[in-house]
Amino acid sequence: MTATRLLALLLCATIIPAQQPASAPGAADPIAALVGQLDLARYKATIKGLTRFGDRRQGTDRNRAAIDWIESQLKSYGCANTERIHYNYQPAAGAAGASGGSGRGAGGSSGRGGGNQAIAPGGGRRRGYRIPDAVNNDPMKQPDPVLRELDSQPSTPGPREEVYCTKIGTLHPDEMYIVAGHMDGIGFGEAANDDGSGTALVMELARVLNAPGVTTERSIRFALWNNEETGLNGARAYVDQRKDLQGKESPAGSGRFPEPKWLGMIQHDMMLFDHGMPHKDGTMSKEQRPEADVNIEYQLTSKFADDAMRLASKFQLANEKYATDYPANIGPHMTNTDSTPFMDLTPAISLREAERGAQLGNGWDPHHHQPTDLYATFNDDDFRLGLNAAQTALAAIAQLSGAKTK
Repeated sequence: MTATRLLALLLCATIIPAQQPASAPGAADPIAALVGQLDLARYKATIKGLTRFGDRRQGTDRNRAAIDWIESQLKSYGCANTERIHYNYQPAAGAAGASGGSGRGAGGSSGRGGGNQAIAPGGGRRRGYRIPDAVNNDPMKQPDPVLRELDSQPSTPGPREEVYCTKIGTLHPDEMYIVAGHMDGIGFGEAANDDGSGTALVMELARVLNAPGVTTERSIRFALWNNEETGLNGARAYVDQRKDLQGKESPAGSGRFPEPKWLGMIQHDMMLFDHGMPHKDGTMSKEQRPEADVNIEYQLTSKFADDAMRLASKFQLANEKYATDYPANIGPHMTNTDSTPFMDLTPAISLREAERGAQLGNGWDPHHHQPTDLYATFNDDDFRLGLNAAQTALAAIAQLSGAKTK
């Protein structure tokens, strides 16, 4: 430290009382105050709570128990407008998820890259998937006998439910942002990352924004989808049932809007693991890569692509100002997540640990749909990446909704 720098610090110490916290300016900023309510230990604890239900495969008792737990947690946060979507899931014979389910895209590939062919027509590397999205359906690959037993009940077709709650806007209750993650998983693990990490993020935002003294001008809906792994069925059921109800007051003159107009949909799907690409021998680094970031994606082929790009930019700017550790980057190839059914109806984006096609589709997360998707697999740097995604999302949603604190 130079003598000039040391002298400046000493002068500051004599002018600013020591008992004033360094974050004092943030007290006047309601967004900073809200983001400050997020905590790594609480985020981890919420993920841990979800893993008590194993992989939460849809159509099982453990899935239904997890939905009940999520609902009770949301109510405990003060999110009193808690409801459920009911639908019936009947997969085609032999389809993924019919009797245990291998999930959407299992064993195959999709996306703009045109499948598993490694070379593009121009001779370069293809964008999108080159490695099959394999799903473990062998219970014996789970070495923990207790978890293996917990995950043993197979999925059966039939009625399904998913839970959401709503923060009602004070000035514009007829408009809302949808903040979502999917609570089901597969693979005979704990689905800690896919998508316990995204579900916990949404629950933490619900906790902070429904705290006493917090108001928002616009409404916010916190949704935890089911049946994502079988083809985004829970999100599609919501869209089918609710899209035509948008902005309609019911009953007339009541000032109540069961389905406020959608201003945007933000999905959170796999937030923790950014360790880089596989080594040549197929192994992965045990440490987070130095360039780890929060990935914000929109789909450039959607009807609302331009608006979605602008929405993504607001999240990136919120990250720049309020996230503590990791930057955010924007990509235009959102795919294979619950924002897809919304993207031609409203601006829709997805937050992830890595790019869905170019990175996840090329094997950057070896725990995806595997028995190793366990709470114990991830270290504090991994959880901190997820927390930074929560900081990013909370700051952006608070700004967009006009959040205030007393």
